[in-house]
Amino acid sequence: MVSSAIVHAPRVNQVTGIIVTAALKVHSKLGPGLLESAYEACMIHELRKQGLKALSQVALPVVYDDEIIDLGYRIDLLVEDLVIVELKCVECINPVHQAQLLSYMRLSGKNVGLLINFHVAHLRNGIKRVVDGRNWEK
Repeated sequence: MVSSAIVHAPRVNQVTGIIVTAALKVHSKLGPGLLESAYEACMIHELRKQGLKALSQVALPVVYDDEIIDLGYRIDLLVEDLVIVELKCVECINPVHQAQLLSYMRLSGKNVGLLINFHVAHLRNGIKRVVDGRNWEK
């Protein structure tokens, strides 16, 4: 029997590839230096042009002791209900940014995330893919 992770992986890879391509296009047109909200709006536009389901500012509650607690956490972009995209406009990506993405992935049950920092001269230096292998086969 083929595990769901093996069947699921090609779709996730395809979606992340489309997201990266969209980010490169947005960055090449706008450049660095704008607010995160500008890049977010343009990313949503580009991803929807590609026919993907892309949601922005998705509420992310915390479940603690079997209770849902809304703390105001928001996922910047959720694409195809598969990939979390956290957008940044900072001098450099710090470990806390990666920890934030990983926490959002674990809280939402998503296994793949992209951390994209638009405040760089060349966007290829601002993209980090994160995979949480804890529940990959679920």
